[in-house]
Amino acid sequence: MIEVAAADTIFVETQIRAGWNADHWGMVPPYVPGGAVAGAVAATGPGVDPSLTGRAVAAHTRPAGGYAERALVPVEALIPLPSGLDPETAAALMHDGPTALGLLAGADVRAGESVLILPAAGGASSLLVQLAKAAGARGTGAARGRRKLDAVRELGADAVVDYSEPGWLDGLSADVIFEGVGGELGASALRAAADGARVAAFGAPSGDFAAHDPAELERRGIRLSGIQQVQFTPERLREITARALAEAAVGRLRPLIAQRLPLERAAEAHAAIESRGVVGKTLLVP
Repeated sequence: MIEVAAADTIFVETQIRAGWNADHWGMVPPYVPGGAVAGAVAATGPGVDPSLTGRAVAAHTRPAGGYAERALVPVEALIPLPSGLDPETAAALMHDGPTALGLLAGADVRAGESVLILPAAGGASSLLVQLAKAAGARGTGAARGRRKLDAVRELGADAVVDYSEPGWLDGLSADVIFEGVGGELGASALRAAADGARVAAFGAPSGDFAAHDPAELERRGIRLSGIQQVQFTPERLREITARALAEAAVGRLRPLIAQRLPLERAAEAHAAIESRGVVGKTLLVP
């Protein structure tokens, strides 16, 4: 049992709550949303080492159960927090950290390459801005509005563009595109792909994934990968999440945290996510 100090919230949880793709998710109300938490072990069950009690940990609570004061997880799910890492930062990285690291590895980003990240102010996307920079790539972050563009630039993007402006793709040529919006906007980003580019499509907040012409992809030698590349086994998920937390503990990875709301304002947290009105993550703090 974990005494929750912070619970993560992500866009897909708002979609699940609204009934999107219900057959796939299998979530039938009433249920407790939330797929990840950070805090301290409050108690252990039979057969579990009682010395774990009090230890600072994070854990995935999949498929649900994180929006709570206390959360139950199997002992195998526990990830000890690295020294110096606070639980709020840990919670903010539980989903986005492994997603960003998995996408970066799958795209094989190399020094000197041009990378387009869309939308660059999102949870995983803001981490990709930092990771692309660390890999020696030239990153262009696409977002909407000055506040988000300023945040993306501060994270290390070499250039920023506002995708709500006409002609935002003019002059862009990317070796790698991380596309996390889906729909028509996501599909339009392919115009910025250089021949032979790698495109990773990993999100659909617009309501559906972007549609691409297979013939065009083949003709231009573009390699398209999807969300399946970040569907990890439980063991791999724990391993890559621990790596993300370790990177944050030494200052190499920083999630954008926009606001912290108490559990009773979870509906407000979802509304903020759906409105795209906040720059960064919304955490629930019991």
